Amino acid sequence: MAVTVRVPTTLRVLTAGASEVAVDGATLADVLDSLESSHPGFRDRILDESGELRRFVNVFVSDDDVRFLDGLSTAVNDGATVSIVPAVAGGRG
Repeated sequence: MAVTVRVPTTLRVLTAGASEVAVDGATLADVLDSLESSHPGFRDRILDESGELRRFVNVFVSDDDVRFLDGLSTAVNDGATVSIVPAVAGGRG
């Protein structure tokens, strides 16, 4: 299944500057495996040591936060868009 992954600016060094890449996968885990295979380095930036999504990285499948779905087991339909969004912390200066 072809899936479009939107890559944040901070990770575009892994995709030769591309803001979107096409990969295959039926679940988010499959998509991330395919992304790592095509563009090595993503796994370490997105997953923690236990293989779970890092707390400061938000991942959306078709605009739905996977933390409120099935996490890495979230189904990804053919033609879906997966967005990787680093969390942004802010505060008062």
